[in-house]
Amino acid sequence: MASGKADDGFFFHLGISETSQELSHASRVHLQLHGHQVVMSNGLVTVTFSNPAGMVTGIQYDGMKNVLETANKEDNRGYWDVYWDRPFTNITNDKQSSDSRHAFKLPGTKLEVIVQNDNQVEIAFVTLWNGAGFPLNVDKRYIMLRGSSGFYSYAIFERSKGMPEVNIYQARIAFKLQENKFHYMAISDKRQRVMPTAKDRRNAQPLDYPEAVRFSRPGNPSLKGEVDDKYQYSCDNKDNQVHGWISDNPRSVGFWIITPSNEFQTGGPLKQDLTSHVGPTVLSMFVSTHYAGKNLGMKFRNGERWKKVFGPVFVYLNSASNNHRSSLWHDAKSQGYQFWTQADRKGNFMIKGIRPGLYNLFAWVPGVIGDYKYGPSVKVASGSNIRLSNLVYEPPRTGPTLWEIGTPDRVAAEFFVPDPKPALENHLYDRFDKFRQYGLWNRYAEIYPRQDLVYTVGVSNYSRDWFFAHVTRHEGDGKYTAATWKVLFEIKAVNRAGNYTLRVALASANEAELQVRVNDESGPPIFSTGLIGKDNAIARHGIHGLYWLYGIVIPGFQLYEGRNTIFLTQSRGSGPFKGLMYDYIRLETTWVDTRQYRLRKQYNTH
Repeated sequence: MASGKADDGFFFHLGISETSQELSHASRVHLQLHGHQVVMSNGLVTVTFSNPAGMVTGIQYDGMKNVLETANKEDNRGYWDVYWDRPFTNITNDKQSSDSRHAFKLPGTKLEVIVQNDNQVEIAFVTLWNGAGFPLNVDKRYIMLRGSSGFYSYAIFERSKGMPEVNIYQARIAFKLQENKFHYMAISDKRQRVMPTAKDRRNAQPLDYPEAVRFSRPGNPSLKGEVDDKYQYSCDNKDNQVHGWISDNPRSVGFWIITPSNEFQTGGPLKQDLTSHVGPTVLSMFVSTHYAGKNLGMKFRNGERWKKVFGPVFVYLNSASNNHRSSLWHDAKSQGYQFWTQADRKGNFMIKGIRPGLYNLFAWVPGVIGDYKYGPSVKVASGSNIRLSNLVYEPPRTGPTLWEIGTPDRVAAEFFVPDPKPALENHLYDRFDKFRQYGLWNRYAEIYPRQDLVYTVGVSNYSRDWFFAHVTRHEGDGKYTAATWKVLFEIKAVNRAGNYTLRVALASANEAELQVRVNDESGPPIFSTGLIGKDNAIARHGIHGLYWLYGIVIPGFQLYEGRNTIFLTQSRGSGPFKGLMYDYIRLETTWVDTRQYRLRKQYNTH
């Protein structure tokens, strides 16, 4: 456990609600082996696995013989998979080459019984690397408890010394539910609705990329003309507590994935990822490059050793009489807890349940730019209680603020998000999270048909006049060009001998290059990020990806007394999804320039 004082916090708890007396009356947990099948059952839920592959082939619950899609092959109902490749090697002759650059399911080669008693069964499907294929040892685990309406799953990934180099871009567990029964999806209190079907998607009009379609002949007429895209249902790790589907025939049955904790997920609390989507499909993503790019993949070199546990996640099932969706949703929510920690209003915080090891402590504060890192490493021993005392963060600053655009909260939600074209709407997002609508990147050229965005400090309003994404301009016929935005501002007295600092915080970048020029649009840039980012948040309807922060020095002699212009050019213009999202922009003067600071205060007052 670690605690300290920094800057509202919440904790949830996951546990079985039954008392010992109630458990004594619950059915015992049974494990049976039938040739190529393994069956776990506790009287509430029965789960069938292929043996020794360890694919979940059947889940029986409350009169439903199988909640999974039986039309699918046995390895396409409930499974773990990875997306991987080998760096700098030609894998054409590898026996796994057909899968190695795509999702590769992780079949076990041996069944092991870890725990078997009346109250708990834990089984493992183990695969040891044999010199070819995916170069990791994988141990997939499944646990069923007495009186629990579901089961847990986790996996242990391990590399031994000498294993080949490998890149891992994605690791997840997935479940494909019965298409003719599960039609209602719920991700949060607001984000839930009757969904289109997989057949609807197959008959739909394709849009700019395979995941996005527009319905022309849906089975549900109310969905005609809407857009569907699995990325519209992504969410931040910190908000990913529970999600899933509800069947209304003949009873309301819910199938949920609950994330008990998040220490095993990559990317931190603001990393976005997939949840549930049309299929009906339910996912738990442990590693992915979504909204981040290859920087958040796992790269192993030089035969290095490594071991990590992914999970556990809880697969929870519940039921009610028909038309009681809300009760199933609220019941599922009551089973989860979260591991992310927020300080309380006085700045106190506590992190519990930390595994022994050597850690770095990071933090960030909404409304403040930059990241805090606690200086020394923190060594956590078993049973220890570490007090870190007061932690002080001094964010980057060279002087008083001359002007600012946006709010430093790592997302672009405060800026102008346009309405979608009527023909491309998803009505789930008519009243909130408008940024999740499809095709908003193409609205830029419609809103700014003749010239790019111009923002005048002190006159413009960023919630109305600053487009949420610095995208390319669509010129028609598949042609896209770079866009240059202008920020106009006044300085009444310039400190020509000093330096000014332009702070630019980016909420997202995808194959983009930001160039900054001052008072000369045709000259060389005073700053360039170079090619950055691969988070693809613009196409995937995410209001943020990875966070980037730059401090750009502007010599005072490049500024004028009176009107000035900063030119922001996203110079990579070859496609619709290359671009940036700004989090926050601020121009600072120097501390010695107190006269200018007083003038700015007076100017803002008027």
